[in-house]
Amino acid sequence: MNLRPAIAAAAVAGGAIAAYLTYVHYAHVAPVCTTGGCEKVQRSSYAELGGVPVALLGLLAYIAVLATTAVRGVAAAFAGAVLGLVGVAFSGYLLWAQLEPIGAICQWCLGNDVVISVVAVLCVARMLTEPGPE
Repeated sequence: MNLRPAIAAAAVAGGAIAAYLTYVHYAHVAPVCTTGGCEKVQRSSYAELGGVPVALLGLLAYIAVLATTAVRGVAAAFAGAVLGLVGVAFSGYLLWAQLEPIGAICQWCLGNDVVISVVAVLCVARMLTEPGPE
């Protein structure tokens, strides 16, 4: 089963969310938000890691996942799975941050949580079904 097109599509969707949030960060504008908490989340200390916006880190991760879909083989499938699983773990941490210390929910972040979960599931499925060298 070739899961690479589905992974690529999900990575592009996640990349679009991350690119939008990266733009919001650097443009110093308020994100479009229906939940009322996006701006609070984006301005929190949790929105940066070592001075780098987590949205930019997410964008780079989605680009890396997309790159793994361009390559056949177990190594690329494994790399995609690792990126997806690390992304899910980090998104879980950020979801906790929204719910507890920040006390606000960002719709864009929740959208990312869904997308990275889909990416991770697809990447793990790819790793488990990717044909090895003959």
